[in-house]
Amino acid sequence: MIRALQRGLSQHQCLRHTKYLSDLAGDVPHSRIEDVGLADIPSQADVVVIGGGSIGNSTLYHLGKMGVKAVLLEKDQLTAGTTWHSAGLVWSLRPNDTDSSVLAHTLDLVKSGGEIEQLTGMDCGFNNNGGLFVANNKERFDEYKRLKTFGKYLGVETYVLSPSETKDLYPLMNVDDIYATLYSPADGCLDPSTYVSALSKACQMLGGQIVTNTSVTGIETETSRGRRRVTGVQTNKGLIKTEKVVNCTGAWGPYISEMAGVDCPLVPFRHAYVVTENIPGIENMPNVRDHDLSVYLRLQGNGLSIGGYEPHPDLLPDGVAKDFAFGLYELDWDTFAFNIEHCMKRVPVIEETGLKSTVCGPESFTPDHKPLLGEATDCRGFFQGCGFNSSGIMLAGGCGRELANMVVEGTTSIDMFGYDVNRYHPDCTKNKAWILERSHEAYVKNYAMVFIHDENLAKRDMRIDPLHETLLSKGCVFQQRQGFERPGYFATHKDAVNEKMEYDWYGSYGNEVHANYAYRDRLDEEYTFGYPPHFDVIGAESDACRERAALFNMSYFGKFFLSGPDAQAAVDYLCCSNINKGPGGTVYTNMLNKNGGSETDLTVSHIEPCPETGLDRFYIAAGGGSSNRDKAHIMNVIDDKGFDCTLVDHSADYGMLSLQGPKSREILGSICDADLSNEAFPFSSHRLTNIAGHEVRLMRLTFVGELGWELHIPSEGLVDVYNTVMEAGKAHGIVDGGYRAIDSLSSEKGYKHWHEDVRPDTTPLEAGMAWLVNAKLKTDVDFLGRDALLAQKKSGIKKRLVCLKVKSPVPLVTLEAISRDGDVVGWVCRTAYGYSVGCNVAWGYVEHPEKISLDWVKSGKYQVECMGEVYDAEVSLAAPFDPKNLRVKGIY
Repeated sequence: MIRALQRGLSQHQCLRHTKYLSDLAGDVPHSRIEDVGLADIPSQADVVVIGGGSIGNSTLYHLGKMGVKAVLLEKDQLTAGTTWHSAGLVWSLRPNDTDSSVLAHTLDLVKSGGEIEQLTGMDCGFNNNGGLFVANNKERFDEYKRLKTFGKYLGVETYVLSPSETKDLYPLMNVDDIYATLYSPADGCLDPSTYVSALSKACQMLGGQIVTNTSVTGIETETSRGRRRVTGVQTNKGLIKTEKVVNCTGAWGPYISEMAGVDCPLVPFRHAYVVTENIPGIENMPNVRDHDLSVYLRLQGNGLSIGGYEPHPDLLPDGVAKDFAFGLYELDWDTFAFNIEHCMKRVPVIEETGLKSTVCGPESFTPDHKPLLGEATDCRGFFQGCGFNSSGIMLAGGCGRELANMVVEGTTSIDMFGYDVNRYHPDCTKNKAWILERSHEAYVKNYAMVFIHDENLAKRDMRIDPLHETLLSKGCVFQQRQGFERPGYFATHKDAVNEKMEYDWYGSYGNEVHANYAYRDRLDEEYTFGYPPHFDVIGAESDACRERAALFNMSYFGKFFLSGPDAQAAVDYLCCSNINKGPGGTVYTNMLNKNGGSETDLTVSHIEPCPETGLDRFYIAAGGGSSNRDKAHIMNVIDDKGFDCTLVDHSADYGMLSLQGPKSREILGSICDADLSNEAFPFSSHRLTNIAGHEVRLMRLTFVGELGWELHIPSEGLVDVYNTVMEAGKAHGIVDGGYRAIDSLSSEKGYKHWHEDVRPDTTPLEAGMAWLVNAKLKTDVDFLGRDALLAQKKSGIKKRLVCLKVKSPVPLVTLEAISRDGDVVGWVCRTAYGYSVGCNVAWGYVEHPEKISLDWVKSGKYQVECMGEVYDAEVSLAAPFDPKNLRVKGIY
C-alpha cells in the first residue's frame, strides 16, 4: 500500500519547491489549541519571550516560577510554526550529561502527576509507552551499554534484550538482523498541543502574559558604555519597553535576530514523517530508534508515525516564509524513500499498511545538532532560545529552565556550554557556507555512533595559522575547534599527508563521494571504543615530552588585552586567584559565576603599561575551544560592574608555541639571550626576548607537568620561530606534539580541562582546587563567586573530583559509572591513557547526600563500570604522576 502511495504522490513533487500547503494542516495527528492569549500588549515587561511553541512557553513558565513579570508574543496561535506538527518523542538517555539532565527535567514536568499537572490539574499528554534502541552490530551495542552504564548514575532504569526477548516485547519487529536492544521503560511521547495547553495554563497561573496574533516588527536598541543593548520590542500593536528579549521562534530565529543585529547560525530543513493506518497488534508498543538504519517509529494511537534522518535532506537555505504558521510542504518521496524503506525493514507489516497522512514541515538545524541558548555578545539583553534540531518538545522543559536562569541569574544550574550560543567563533557564525555544510553533516550524522574523538569533514581549513602547511607536510592529523585547525597527532608512516578536501555532502545532491581520502580514512580509524591504531604514535609523543622535549602549536588559543583605569579592579573581581604579582607575573586562574562555578580557566599576565596611556595592561590567554565564550563572559562582567577598561581581541595577531620537557631550557637558552634560570625566571612569570628576529613573550608555564615555556609570537614570525626552535632541538631529540598527547600528559598530571572536569556547575573546592582561592579568600578583595565559596567552605561539599587509576587494559571513554563499596556514587567525566603511569587515568566527581570528607573518599573500595563490565580502580585525590611537582621546577 505504501509503495503504491509513493508512486501516486511522486507526480506532485514539483510543488515542494514553490509553496507550502496550509490546507494540509489537518494531516497532522494532533489537535490545535484554542486561542488562550490576550488581545492587548502591555506597555512594559521585565522580559519579552517571542514564540509560542514548546520552548517559548517553557521559558515563560520558568520565568514565572522565578517571580519575573514576562510576556510571550506569538504572531499566530500557540504551537504555530514547528511545535504543532512535532513527532513529540521523549527519551531518557543521551550520550552526555547535559542532554540527559535537560530531558530529566522535561519528564519531571510532563509525567502523570508531575509538576505541571500538580499545578494546573491538566494532563500534559505524555504517553509513557517506553523506548527501544535497536543495535544491528556489536559496536552499536557497545554504545548502548555505555548509555546503560551512565543510566545507573542517573537513576534511569534500562534492560538489555536479546533478539528473542525483543521479539517478545515487540512481536511485529523483524529481529533477524539485530544484535540486541536496549529497553528504557521511562521513555514515551508527548502530544504537542496538549502539552503546550497545560504549560500555557501554568504560565498564566504564575503571572505570565500570553498575547497571540501579535507580530514582532523590530527590536529597539541603544548603545551605552560601548555596548548595544535591548530597550524594547516593536509589534504590530505597539511598543513594549523591555531590557530583555528571548528569541524562541525556531526556524524563524534568523528573522528576529536580524532585527537585533545578531547572528543566528541555523538552517531550516524540510523534515517529515508519515502516519500509518491502524496496525493490529501495535497497541502499547514502545517507540523505536534504529540508529543504524537512521529511523524512528513512534506509537501513534493504533498506528505508527515513522521518520528518520536521510542523507539528502531538503534544505531551505533562504529560510521559511515569514507568514508560515500552520502550513506543511508537499512530501518529497524521493527524499523520504530512504526512511520508509528502512522502517519497512524493521517492521515489515508497514509495507502492507495504509497511509493516514504525511507531515512535512520546517525544522531548524544547527552546525553541531545542538540548540542555540544564551545572551548574544553583540546585543546585551537579547537571548537566543532556538535551533532545536527537531528535538524541541523533549528538550523544552530543561532548556526553558536554563534560559530562565540565564536571563535572571546570568548563569545556569548545569553545564550548558554545548548549547551556549557563544560556543561558536564569529568567523563561523558569519560564514553561510560553514553553517550550511556543517548543519547538513550534523543532520546526516545525527544517528551515527558517538565517539569521543569524532571530527567533522564539512568546511575544514577555514581558520588556520601560518604553521598549518608546515605541520601538514610533517604528517599532522588536525582537529577542528571553533573552526580553527589545531594539531591532533603526527602520523609517522611515509604516506601520512592528511589534507582535508572540499565537502562532498556524503554523496548527496549529485556530488561524488571522495575516493582515496586519506584524512577521512584516518578519522575512520579513530571511530572505535577500543584503542585506536595510532595509540603508540600518541604514546611516542608523550614519552618524548617526558624524556626529551616536545613542541606544541597552541596558536588556536584566544589572546586578549585588557587595559584602562579599572583594569586591575576588573581582574581582581573577575578572577578567583590573586592577580597582584605586578608586571612580569603570570597567574593561572578561574573566573567564577555567582554560585562559585567555574566559567573559564585561563592565564592572566600583568604586562607592560599601555604605551599610549601608561595605564595597567593585562594579557589573557584562554583555551581556543571556549575562548569566544570566555571573551563574552569577561565583557559582560566588565559591563555589569561598570569598570572603565577595554578588552581587545588579538587572537589572530599572535601565534603560540609551547616548548615542554627536560631539555626545554637548553634548547631555548641556545636561541635567545634571556636568563632562564629558576632564580631569574621562576615559574608563573614572563619576559620579552628576541628569537629569529622577532619579539617573543616567554611564559614559564606548563600544561603537561614538565619544565617548559610558552612562546607568544606575532603571527608573522610564527614560522621563523618554530623552525628555529626545531632546528635547535634536533640535537636533543625534539618532536612535534599534538593535543592527543596533551590530553594524556595533562590527565596523568591532574591538570584540569574546562568543560570536562571543571565546569559552571562545579566549584574550585569541589574540583580539588582550593589552592586557587584560599589565599584570596583570606583577604578583603571581593570577587565574583566569593560569597558562594565562603558559604560552601562553611557547610562542606557534597561532591568531589577524584582520580581513578584503572589498571585493567580496557579503554575508558567517559560516562562510566563510579561505584564505592558497591553503590554508584558518580561518573567519569574525563579520561585518557597515562603512558607515563602505564594505565587508564579517569577523573570523575563522587557524591555524598550530606557532606564529603577526605576520609570518606579514601576509605572506600572503588570500581568503574565500562560498558557493562566492572573493573577495580585505585582512588586518589592527587595526580598520579609527579605529585610533588618536582619536574615543573626543573628537578629531574
